[in-house]
Amino acid sequence: MANLPEQEQSFAYNSRGVAAGPSPIGFLGLGAMGAAIVRRLLAAGHQVTGWNRSEEKAAPLRALGMGWAPSPRQLAAGSDVMVSILTDANALAQVVTGPGGVLEGLRPGAILADMSTISPDSSSAVAAKVAAAGGIMLDTPISASLATLEAGSASIMVGGDAGAYERLRPVLLAIGPKVTHIGANGQALYVKLAINLALVVQVVSFCEGVALTEKAGIKREVAVDAFLKSVVASPVLGYRGPFILEGRMPKTAWADVNLQQKDLLLALEVGRKLGVALPTAAAANEMLNAARGMGLQDRDFVVVYEVYRALGGMR
Repeated sequence: MANLPEQEQSFAYNSRGVAAGPSPIGFLGLGAMGAAIVRRLLAAGHQVTGWNRSEEKAAPLRALGMGWAPSPRQLAAGSDVMVSILTDANALAQVVTGPGGVLEGLRPGAILADMSTISPDSSSAVAAKVAAAGGIMLDTPISASLATLEAGSASIMVGGDAGAYERLRPVLLAIGPKVTHIGANGQALYVKLAINLALVVQVVSFCEGVALTEKAGIKREVAVDAFLKSVVASPVLGYRGPFILEGRMPKTAWADVNLQQKDLLLALEVGRKLGVALPTAAAANEMLNAARGMGLQDRDFVVVYEVYRALGGMR
């Protein structure tokens, strides 16, 4: 962190140069996931100043003590540490490099931790612009649902400068207890996309298996219970599998079909670029296409179960 007055330092450093104690944080993007992360940071004692394109989303967080910045530029001008979680690569580029963006107010040595799930190349391109302006950007994608985040079991992967990672680590640990430095800029996003690929394939195959048993005359709740007691049980099936039971689908999707397909398409594009075959991801993507074709794109992506029921003549 470059020559800032002591009172402006975001971190109090111990003898090893590692940050200790709560730090002021600027936060960009207050959607469902971003808002949940801010609540965890506030609960951990951090001062948080937020920005969001639609200001009304900030009201509940401001009631909890979050400050407000009217633009990314103004947020950056008052922050040595920033966290962002935005919809896609275009949103990140606009917020960071566009008019009124972070780069216009960036402090020397400031860190931006971007938790968005975007392509590694897009993230690295923005990170290069941040570096050219005198800051440091890390890609810090988070692997969690709202339920696992709120339960304190989220995991975070980090790509970028190792020194900045050590400085930021206490902030990330306030969000989730499992933080792993993967390597250079962009590499954490390769891991995140691979994890999301495996997650979608697992959920889609679970729906396929339960649909098979339902067609055979077995009650759906009995089959789901058996799956969740079997060797294929996993954290994601534990909290998402029951959604396919009657009346259990959340009214507000935790991750809708469009969002999960965005991540799957990113993974497929990475596979194309690297020459890696991803056949199960491609098949899962077709089931998400079918869900969209049935008008289910705004539902939680486990709604792919209804596609299987329709194909099997059960709907």
